[in-house]
Amino acid sequence: MMADENNTENTAGQAPVVDNAGETPVANLAPSEAGESQSPAGGDPSEPRRGRGRGGGGGDNRGGGGDRGRGRGGRRDDRRGGREEEDDGIIEKLVHINRVSKTVKGGKRFGFAALVVVGDGSGRVGFGHGKAREVPEAITKATAAARKKMIRVPLKEGRTLHHDGNGRFGAGKVTVRSAPPGTGIIAGGPMRAVFESLGVADVVTKSVGTSNPYNMIRATFDALVNQTSPKSVAQRRGKKIADLLGRGGASAAEAEADAAALVE
Repeated sequence: MMADENNTENTAGQAPVVDNAGETPVANLAPSEAGESQSPAGGDPSEPRRGRGRGGGGGDNRGGGGDRGRGRGGRRDDRRGGREEEDDGIIEKLVHINRVSKTVKGGKRFGFAALVVVGDGSGRVGFGHGKAREVPEAITKATAAARKKMIRVPLKEGRTLHHDGNGRFGAGKVTVRSAPPGTGIIAGGPMRAVFESLGVADVVTKSVGTSNPYNMIRATFDALVNQTSPKSVAQRRGKKIADLLGRGGASAAEAEADAAALVE
C-alpha cells in the first residue's frame, strides 16, 4: 500500500509532458489560453479571430443585414426625392378634413374625408376630395383627384382677374372682382386657398349663403370657369385686340400699346 501511494504522489506531482518542440500541449491548457494561442493557418496572428459557430455567424449576418437595410433605405430616399421632383411647381393646400362614419353590421367604421386644392401659381387650379381610413391616405387620394381636373384661368398681367364674375353652387353664392396692384387677396377660408394656388395676387371676393367648404369651392370654380380674356374674345369675334380695347374712348395708339402689353 505504501508503494502504491508513493507512486500515485509522484505521478500527480510530475510536470506536464513536454513535446519535442518544448511547447506545452494544447490539451493541458485552459480553454481561453488554447483559443488565444491558436491562430488560423496561414493567417496573421495579430488579426482578431472570428468566432466560429452560431455566435460569430450571427454577428456577420447582422452586419450584412444592416448594410442591406441601409441600401434599401437609400433606395426609398431616392424614390421619395423623385416624388418631390414630380411635385415641384405644384402648390397643394389642404382646405378641410372631416371625420366620416359608415354603419355596418358590426357597428360603425370611421374614416376621414379630405378636401384639397392644387395649382401651379400661374393660371392653373383644381380641387378634389378623397376618403380613407387614415388621414394621409385621404389627402393623397384628394390630391390625385385634384391633379386630374385642373382648369386654366386667364389672368390679367399675371396678378388679377380680367373682369368681375359671379358663381353659384347650391346655396353658395360668391362674387369675384379684379383689383389694382397692392390690394392683396381679400378672401377668406376655402376661397383664399383657391386664389393662392391659382397665382392671383390682387382680388376682392364676397361669399353669401352657405359656409360649407365644398359648396364654396364649387361656387368659386363656377365663377372662374366663366372668366374670359380680350384675346379669347377677339379670336371668337374675328377682331383684333386693339379694336376691343379702343372702344372705351382710348386712341388707336393707346389701344395698340395696351394690346401689345396685354398678358393673358
